[in-house]
Parts: sequence; structure tokens; C-alpha cells
Amino acid sequence: MAKIVAAGYRLIARVVKTHGTKGEVVAVPAGGLPPVLSAGLRVAVVPPALKGKRWHKVVDVETSPAGQLVALSGIKSLGDASELTGKYLIAAEDDLPDDLELHDPQQLCGREVVDGRLGLLGTIDEVMVGPANDVWVVQGDLGETLVPVVEEMLDGVDEDGTIYVNIPVGLAPWDDGSDDEDGED
Repeated sequence: MAKIVAAGYRLIARVVKTHGTKGEVVAVPAGGLPPVLSAGLRVAVVPPALKGKRWHKVVDVETSPAGQLVALSGIKSLGDASELTGKYLIAAEDDLPDDLELHDPQQLCGREVVDGRLGLLGTIDEVMVGPANDVWVVQGDLGETLVPVVEEMLDGVDEDGTIYVNIPVGLAPWDDGSDDEDGED
């Protein structure tokens, strides 16, 4: 179910459960994003409670495979935390990381991906969100290539949205390295 969020704000996480007795919660990324909660980030809980604070600051956050363990300002007890379970957290887009577009399925699908050695790989058809990193499913004339979204492989994005990468030999199923510059077949 898609959640409608006001312009300039982004749905970033869903609170899945409480943790401990001091008001911490476990939140998982929402909207196909990676974990983006960080200390100092201002978030709102949606849908909001009829009474009480609607905006909180992330006081502390710890990322684990189960999600992000989060302490929010104004949430001091298990009772306070339990009222957040099942709700979502939103944040101002301007407060989120600059490279967020490299993880946002809505902004990525349809973009061309060009490898420094192989040339045009194709366009991003799907973004698979994983615990360690995302993976772009790139469909091209020679088939499907799964590109891990890791800093070592990313070269940048130009003004028209084309994404430049440098993938290792063999990552694309049709790439056996025989087209290397040394001329070996």
C-alpha cells in the first residue's frame, strides 16, 4: 500500500516493534530506501497521535540486520514506544543524504547504466534492496546484469541522469574479459 506524503517530505522507515523499557524502537527502511535514520535527523510519526508530540529528533541509532534500533526525543518508556509500532517515520527530503537518489527505485528505474570498459549495459529495470547493499537489475541488448550498488563500482551520474560504473570482469554474464584492451581472446 502506497503512503501519500506531503511534498518535500519522504517516507523513510516503518516502526516494527519496541525494544527494551527505555522507549527505543526497531525501524526498518520503507519506500525501497536503505537505512537512512541518523542521529540528529528530525522525523515525524505518521499517522500522528491525536495528542502529544508529532515531531522527534533521532537521539541515537544503531543499525543491525533486523533494522535500526532507534531512540527518539520525547519517547521515554515502553508505553510511549508501543504507540509508535506499525506507524511510519517521515523526514524532510533536504535533511536526507545527498546520494539518496542512487538508492531510490522511483528515481532509478529507466536510467541508463554505462560501464567504463563495456559501454552501455542497459537501463535499470528493478532495484533489489538488500541488507548490505542494493542491487540494480540492468536490462540491455545482451541480457540482464546485476550491478551491486557499492562505492567501489560507482563513477558518478551526469546531468541527464546516466549512471557510470566500473564493474569487474565476469559480473555481466556475457562478459568473459575477452574484449580487454590487451587484445587477448
